[in-house]
Amino acid sequence: MGVPQAMEALSGRAAMIRESLHKSQTITDSMVAILGSFDHRLSALETAMRPTQIRTHSIRRAHENIDKTLKAAEVILAQFDLTRKAEAKILRGPHEDLESYLEAIDQLRSNVRFFSSNKSFKSSDGVLNHANNLLAKAISKLEDEFRQLLTSYSKPVEPDRLFDCLPNSLRPSSGSPGKQGDASGKNPSSTDHSGHHNKGLETAIYTTPTLIPPRVLPLLHDLAQQMVQAGHQQQLLRTYREIRSSVLEQSLRKLGVEKLSKDDVQKMQWEVLEAKIGNWIHFMRIAVKLLFAGEKKVCDQIFDGANSLRDQCFADVTANSVAVLLSFGEAIAKSKRSPEKLFVLLDMYEIMRELQSEIETIFGGKACVEMRESSLSLTKRLAQTAQETFGDFEEAVEKDATKTAVLDGTVHPLTSYVINYVKFLFDYQSTLKQLFQEFHEGDAASQLASVTTRIMQALQTNLDGKSRQYKDPALTQLFLMNNIHYIVRSVRRSEAKDLLGDDWVQIHRRIVQQHANQYKRVSWSKILQCLTVQGSSSAMGGDGSSSGVSRAMVKDRFKTFNIQFEELHQRQSQWTVPDSELRES
Repeated sequence: MGVPQAMEALSGRAAMIRESLHKSQTITDSMVAILGSFDHRLSALETAMRPTQIRTHSIRRAHENIDKTLKAAEVILAQFDLTRKAEAKILRGPHEDLESYLEAIDQLRSNVRFFSSNKSFKSSDGVLNHANNLLAKAISKLEDEFRQLLTSYSKPVEPDRLFDCLPNSLRPSSGSPGKQGDASGKNPSSTDHSGHHNKGLETAIYTTPTLIPPRVLPLLHDLAQQMVQAGHQQQLLRTYREIRSSVLEQSLRKLGVEKLSKDDVQKMQWEVLEAKIGNWIHFMRIAVKLLFAGEKKVCDQIFDGANSLRDQCFADVTANSVAVLLSFGEAIAKSKRSPEKLFVLLDMYEIMRELQSEIETIFGGKACVEMRESSLSLTKRLAQTAQETFGDFEEAVEKDATKTAVLDGTVHPLTSYVINYVKFLFDYQSTLKQLFQEFHEGDAASQLASVTTRIMQALQTNLDGKSRQYKDPALTQLFLMNNIHYIVRSVRRSEAKDLLGDDWVQIHRRIVQQHANQYKRVSWSKILQCLTVQGSSSAMGGDGSSSGVSRAMVKDRFKTFNIQFEELHQRQSQWTVPDSELRES
């Protein structure tokens, strides 16, 4: 192809391209114009749609509010429904279904809290008043149920049941607690002397009695808890105290506990008082280890979680019973001192010391401080009175002025009384040593030995004075011989020998022998003189006249001897040497 043709062709293509570009520009301008008109229309449409959008948003908000209101109403209606159900249960009372009744009370409390926190509701005040009134009725019925339940299962404990809870060694041999194992009154004038201490007491096992059935205690606990939550502590305390304290006092009365004043004690005959003291010792043991321990256990379970109320309830229940028991001990401790009271005072002191640690534990709360202090005060007073009584005994022995006449020269009642008294003292060695440690310094064993020696010396001093009442010197010596021999023999056969020592025994055996020799010398010296004169006359020898005089003198002396021997025999056959060994000697 030639050049001109090629140029023509290119020119034609260029013209086509220009024409295409021109069309494209025209289309572009048209599109811009159309889009511009769309923007204007959309702006107008948006302006026209804005009220519709606002109405739609308001409608959506209204729907949301309606949903919220319906949900709130459902909650309120649910609370009303729960209140209605709780009310139905409460009106039926707690007796049929206590657990359901307590659940209803909890629900009612929940409803009260709900309406209290939503007081904006128009009906809140009315609902609250109704619920609170219903709650008050519910708690009142709970109080009645608590009282009825506690009363039904609170019965005094029969003595036999209490005895069954004691270790075998402390159970009464017959129906009277006064005849129990170690309750025998200590009477030094009696020679019947069984051991004072029961060796099995250290490991003795006590069984706490069941005062209220275990199945009832959780119910009482739940009732008490509801009353505490309702703020009815004082009503609860009053109800519990009235019922349980009365039952406890009845249990003690059935056992034999009496309310005795100091004047009552002072007017009693010693034998009666001694028996009552023996009983009191066992009453204290039973009261503390069984009844008070049982009451503590019950109180702890019913008032678990309310410590201050628990301690106050226990203190109120036991206060009067403790006071009655301790007042008798105080009356004895403050009564007029006399030697025979020493042993019962020591018995009382021992039981108080034995129980002291348990009393501290059982009555450990702040509300029981007065009872703890009263118990400790009685223990100290008994110790002091016993120590003073023991101190009085030495002086009483030395100054004893009983007019009891021992016509046959045998052992004087004072001697047997004092010796038996000292024997009894050795049953209380550990207790007496404890007393010496409390009131004196130094070694307690040596102090006990010193006091015992002084008592023995006081007895001998008194016997010397009594021996001078005899007109016959021989009877004086026989009386002293019998009595000192009785003392020595008794000491050798008792624990007093270890305390007084072998030297004391040997010295007093020689004293017995001296009195025996003096008795023989005083009794027989005058008669033996007759025999001595007869012997010397027969030895004279000589003429017949002398022999005649001698024979006459011999007859006279024999006659005198026979008369004196008869008189002596008549007198001394009325005398006594009670110890067979000494009599043979």
